Amino acid sequence: MSGFQRMTEQRRLILEALRSTTCHPTADWIYERVREKLPHISLGTIYRNLRTLVQMGEIMQLDYGSGQDRFDGNPEPHYHFRCCQCGAVSDVEIPYAHEFDVKAAPHCSGTITGHRLEFVGECNQCKTNRQEEAEVNEMALFKCTNCGHEREARCKPRKCPECQSQNSYEKVEQK
Repeated sequence: MSGFQRMTEQRRLILEALRSTTCHPTADWIYERVREKLPHISLGTIYRNLRTLVQMGEIMQLDYGSGQDRFDGNPEPHYHFRCCQCGAVSDVEIPYAHEFDVKAAPHCSGTITGHRLEFVGECNQCKTNRQEEAEVNEMALFKCTNCGHEREARCKPRKCPECQSQNSYEKVEQK
């Protein structure tokens, strides 16, 4: 894209939504937040403006091959951690290593302009969920803390079928 791109109200609200979170949201998430202030905005408009903001260097687009790109309101070079279980993306607070570009240059068939490094693994929430599930090997009674729905299971249910809340069950008693 060449030439000057003005900062429209739509772009300003998209940037505001992105910079108000560290969750590296999808376009759908951004759409829901911007719609609170601009109810008639379309998802297509969100995608077009995200593409323009990426080209303007205002935001970063993160493509992890999942089919849904995520966006980062911090355009400065930095690293990310992605949970292989739930897909959550977070920033890794270590200095960006510009020396990697210099070290890799002699081994590349082109000019290096930067690098992206993604750490992958299991986030703390997924690790906790997995450990809790492993600890429960007998039938137990679980109760949703949001709606009170009770359910018997061998491991902690992830989603309540009554109120649809995630990770809201607590163990009540051992059977």
